Amino acid sequence: MTELPEPDWPRPWLEVHERLGVGVPEFDDRPLGAQVERHAEERPGATALIFGERTITYAALDRMAGRLAGALAARGVGRGDVVGIHLPNLAQYAAAILAASKLGAVGSGVSPLLAPPELGHQLADSRAKALVTLDALAPALAAMPDAPASLRLVVVTGAGDAFAPSRPDLPGRVGGADVTSWASLMDGQDEEVRQVPMDPHDTAVIQYTGGTTGRPKGAELSVRTLVNNPRFFNAANPYTVGEEVVATAFPMFHIAGLSVMTGALVAGGAMHLFPDPRDTDAICASLAAHPPTLMSNVPALYEMLLANPRFAGLDFSRLRLAASGAAPLPRSVVARLTAVIGEGKLADAFGMTETGPCYTFHPPAVRREGAVGLPMPGAEVRIVDTQTGEPVPFGVPGEVTCAGPQVMKGYLNLPEESARALKVHAGRRWMHSGDVGSMDEDGYITLHDRAKDMLIVGGYKVFSVEVEDHLRALDTVEACAVVGTPDEARPGNDVVHLFVQPTPAGRARGAALADDLAAHVRETMAAYKVPR
Repeated sequence: MTELPEPDWPRPWLEVHERLGVGVPEFDDRPLGAQVERHAEERPGATALIFGERTITYAALDRMAGRLAGALAARGVGRGDVVGIHLPNLAQYAAAILAASKLGAVGSGVSPLLAPPELGHQLADSRAKALVTLDALAPALAAMPDAPASLRLVVVTGAGDAFAPSRPDLPGRVGGADVTSWASLMDGQDEEVRQVPMDPHDTAVIQYTGGTTGRPKGAELSVRTLVNNPRFFNAANPYTVGEEVVATAFPMFHIAGLSVMTGALVAGGAMHLFPDPRDTDAICASLAAHPPTLMSNVPALYEMLLANPRFAGLDFSRLRLAASGAAPLPRSVVARLTAVIGEGKLADAFGMTETGPCYTFHPPAVRREGAVGLPMPGAEVRIVDTQTGEPVPFGVPGEVTCAGPQVMKGYLNLPEESARALKVHAGRRWMHSGDVGSMDEDGYITLHDRAKDMLIVGGYKVFSVEVEDHLRALDTVEACAVVGTPDEARPGNDVVHLFVQPTPAGRARGAALADDLAAHVRETMAAYKVPR
């Protein structure tokens, strides 16, 4: 491995790391499939997944993933092929990402919130060869304007298929792809595939993120990034192998949910599965049966849980850490949540899809209100002038840039976009986040503004230009602009507003134009992007 030059920038956060006794962990570059195989061999009866009143052991999860890998291989899926996973948080999601790993294939989360045109674009862009989808989501496939030519197999599963195989109604062929049920695919599939060798820098997953230049982009994350990012983030509060019970409502198709699941499986912990984050009664029931040691959620979910009287009555005596990410945690929520879970347990996470996702951590022992944290072990952070790219002094706002093993390989099929986001300095590749922030003399980072033209709705990113591009194609719109205002009902979130200069055809629609535009966005994009 090539030695990197000695850093020529200040790194005051290392003094805080030293006080915490935190160092940079050694890399564990075993692919995710191999990590689970190890636990299945050493602790076969240990719980891996919790789904309501049911649990799945590591041995059972590894068998499920191995059989799925064998079935996919029999259908022509192999090393480097992309397997799309179009599911909420179910056991089948974990099995699919593990099966892809075992084959040396690439997993790619596909949001169930996508409208059919968005779904078609992502599958085509990633060149997905196989797709695992939920029966309730299958109609979106049939509604895609154009079926991707790369897609050869669609597997339709029911929510309970990990426990009792179902025979869901199947859509007709999706373009040139065969469509089969999960149960049919797995029937008679006795051969279990073991993890193939993978280089640490091989692509493990392609995670899609919005962008300020139009359609979502696929960030390629390596085996090393996927497996080690949660380990490095937890360096100050390390997992105890086989002892953790992890609870998150972050969706696994989102990089945060994928990373939390990865961290749990790497540590041999038990992972709660919450397919519907709005069902706080179900979440509370699951937490009552299996008290968590670690939680990770968006602020909005913590607020929803606090609004449920059952949450305050749960046992949080084993809880060591409650992390929050995707949006700032309001002070009022900090106080209320602390009163329920106990003092000294709150932590923040910050990063982006392109950094797998975290590059800062904010341990409870050194947490500072208003900051997003310190660079985590292995990460380098510089604040640079937004115009010149030169480093700025402590306390001066600039663009936040990050280097380290968590940084993506690049954007799939987009070399120019990759070159704009990733720039080399002192032998390191720096991800230019677009976020405006400052660093103080202790290394704490404070954000002053979000990435250009980006809004936050329910923890999801809405990029103004993406919505605008869809609307400019209409003959009723001459010009338009999407802007956000703070959502007073949900602190840390935005309300999406749309301003339109109509064409003569648009003016002829009168008051109906607003309904036309909202309907167009609703039909072509995810619901959270619809302007109010």
